[in-house]
Amino acid sequence: MTSMAIAEALPVWAESEHAPVLAGDLTRCSDHELTKKVAAGDMQALEEVYRRYHRRVYNLCLRMTRSVAEAEDITQEVFIHLMRKSGSFRGESAFATWLYRLTTNSVLMHFRKARTRRELMTEDGQMPAQALTQKESAGRMPVLDHVALNEAVAQLPPGYRLVFILHDVLGHEHEEIAQMIGCAVGTSKSQLHKARMKLRKLLTKPPANVRPG
Repeated sequence: MTSMAIAEALPVWAESEHAPVLAGDLTRCSDHELTKKVAAGDMQALEEVYRRYHRRVYNLCLRMTRSVAEAEDITQEVFIHLMRKSGSFRGESAFATWLYRLTTNSVLMHFRKARTRRELMTEDGQMPAQALTQKESAGRMPVLDHVALNEAVAQLPPGYRLVFILHDVLGHEHEEIAQMIGCAVGTSKSQLHKARMKLRKLLTKPPANVRPG
């Protein structure tokens, strides 16, 4: 099946909230059972996987790109890749972890491509406060002004940004992150430390139009 055919088979994004409930036998299937059906070309099974997980995939893409249009495009790409690679899921890890790995690979590939003109979410180019919610927890970055934090996170290199969002925003542990992005646990910890250090510098840096006293 071609990429275009797969894309056309996926639920239309704007209508996904109102998609009809699929047959009960599919809604009762485990993720592993669904991926087997997807690998066999069952498009209803793909729609059920989409229904269960598209919000998680989209939210990560949105936090990384800060662009609704780009997040939607990458989300669709992820489910196209899922269709092609579903046969490689053996159930040895959680399906969500496997899917997040597909997502992070797609997001990082997006940043490797030539830069495109971004369509930002709001007129001033900022994410709404609820789009990046910090969890108050020991060892994590303190809750800061959302606008300043969003701007600082956007300036992080993609690798740092990804680990920061997965750990400090979404609450995943380093062991999970290592599986999601295919790196060592130590690398995840190092990337997070570097991300936090860079954020602190960015957040304490005086505005460019303010001269030292």
